[in-house]
Amino acid sequence: MSKINACFICGTDTDVGKTIVCSGLLKNLPHAQVLKVIQTGNTLFDEYTYKTAHPNAQVKTLNHFNLAASPHLASKQTDTVLTVHSLSEQIAKEVNKNEFTLIEGSGGILTPINQTETFIDLIALLGYPVLLVVKNTLGAINHCLLSVKTLQYYDIQIKGLIFTQPNECLNEEDKLIRADNALFLASMTNLPILGNLPFIAQLANKDNQIAWKQVAAQLQDAAIEITKDIENKDYTLTEFDQQHLWHPYTNATDHSTNWVVKKVKGCHIYLSNGQRLLDGMSSWWSAIHGYAHPTLLQALNEQATQMPHIMFGGFTHEPAVHLGQRLLSIAPKGLSNIFYADSGSVAVEVAMKMALQYFQATGLPNKTKFISFYGGYHGDTFGAMSVCDPINGMHTVFKNVLPKNIFAPKPNTPFRQDFDPSSLTELKTLMQQHQHECAAIIIEPIVQGAGGMWFYHPAYLTELKKICTEHNILLIVDEIATGFGRTGKLFACEWANITPDIMCIGKALTGGTMTLAATITTKKVAQGISAQGHVLMHGPTFMANPLACHVALTSIDLLLQSDWQKNISNIEHILQKELISCLTEDSVADVRVLGAIGVVQMKAPINANKLQHYFVEQHSVWIRPFRDLIYIMPPFTITSEEIYQLTDAIKCAVKEGVWA
Repeated sequence: MSKINACFICGTDTDVGKTIVCSGLLKNLPHAQVLKVIQTGNTLFDEYTYKTAHPNAQVKTLNHFNLAASPHLASKQTDTVLTVHSLSEQIAKEVNKNEFTLIEGSGGILTPINQTETFIDLIALLGYPVLLVVKNTLGAINHCLLSVKTLQYYDIQIKGLIFTQPNECLNEEDKLIRADNALFLASMTNLPILGNLPFIAQLANKDNQIAWKQVAAQLQDAAIEITKDIENKDYTLTEFDQQHLWHPYTNATDHSTNWVVKKVKGCHIYLSNGQRLLDGMSSWWSAIHGYAHPTLLQALNEQATQMPHIMFGGFTHEPAVHLGQRLLSIAPKGLSNIFYADSGSVAVEVAMKMALQYFQATGLPNKTKFISFYGGYHGDTFGAMSVCDPINGMHTVFKNVLPKNIFAPKPNTPFRQDFDPSSLTELKTLMQQHQHECAAIIIEPIVQGAGGMWFYHPAYLTELKKICTEHNILLIVDEIATGFGRTGKLFACEWANITPDIMCIGKALTGGTMTLAATITTKKVAQGISAQGHVLMHGPTFMANPLACHVALTSIDLLLQSDWQKNISNIEHILQKELISCLTEDSVADVRVLGAIGVVQMKAPINANKLQHYFVEQHSVWIRPFRDLIYIMPPFTITSEEIYQLTDAIKCAVKEGVWA
């Protein structure tokens, strides 16, 4: 649990008494400070109120505009651009200086900050809990319930309700309405009432210390509730993470920084300290539409209310069928049978099982080996590891227990150079020698990804398909990283105009929203395996998960309905134009660009931890280098200006030598 050192004081509307509540809380919290995020009007009247209640109050107004209007209009009159990101950075900086901070909003939670963002966006980004101030008059129930439901929709913690009375109850009807409001809302919201402030009109312009003492007394419970997490002795998020959570490719005692993410939206990652990072990695190739795309979220919510999951053994459902129909409509011609998996590595395992079972069922049980390539990467499960680069890959620690497969030199003709047919000579020899025992050859089409970010000539893949057919060896293409447009084609094997025997897809399949993968094969392979009643021996529990299938279908349609080829062409053009200048540095070995992938290869290994800190702290970008490679594969929705931000960060890192 993280230590909470701030609370947002929100209102159901404007003029409900937020400043009075903050002032009363200050009298219970003498070491706290108040941040007024935005003050409109030609005086700092709220600061005067705070000082009246508590002469030593620490109060700071972050943004002041003379026009007494909504923040979006008041700021516009002074040509000031307010954004949730800029405000969150201002607030986070101040909160980090103090023991506890009360943050006072402006108006209600949907008060606009600019043309597209409201206070709820700011509250959600900061992640602090909320005290909701309710003006106890006719209409309070409606305003309060709307505010509570909105806060709950954004998953914001509500500490409780504070009721304010605009004046004395003038008659019995007023008393009845106000009493019923409180009882009804406590029951409907299941939230505690942490204060019921009398006669706030008395406090507006007078130094009425008796009234302030009454307010402070009413808010004692609220002060205790909102500050109790300061005393929490549990680990902070980072401390617990370092002690108990294992991250990819790290050891259990690795205490390097893992930045705490509060929110993702569009092409940006929002950190708990208020910083916003531009994402250059698409969450390892997957978030092609950016994050939290409203169309994908809507699809997720729609499916969740009907059928979040059902076993695929013995049942089928529309999301699985409709996704299958869409996949076969866009996959290379000739692929016809789909096996849904729950990760890319599992899709590779299934592909390897398909190849083995195909030859067992067709009378060639000795064909049990696979040919793969140096520089290749296919996943971290045991079967997948056995076809990853055995020398420079990540799995040498398992070399004595992995199945022994056959490795060929990586395709060595670069993507844009003239193809050298002799590059296939050694592979042809291997395939000739091992055709009696080789079930399949597995390759990443056009782009070798995690094994080295190498782009090779499409003709290599075209010829490879022919040779596989000649030697009765199945061709498996691993499109997990390259599928769904990353290279400029919908699938990378389209560059070679081939149909593989088996194709693996994943990562961007759901637009980075959920985990889902698939292995797609031809009718020849499917019927071969199924000869004499044989079954494919695999069945993940979450196979064809309806949530994931429905989101995947929506993501594919979102991609196909967009001008994705133009977007990727623009990304490729800017990456090529900007990154090529890195070649003037003696430390750079190569620059490679294909589609929405840009790579700068250094002549020596990179200090990845140092470079990541530099990218985050100096350029506010998320780029995760490894080995000798600084590479990016941004979301397809990124703007030209944002691409320049990524390339500028890389160029500065190379020029300044901070990578070493």
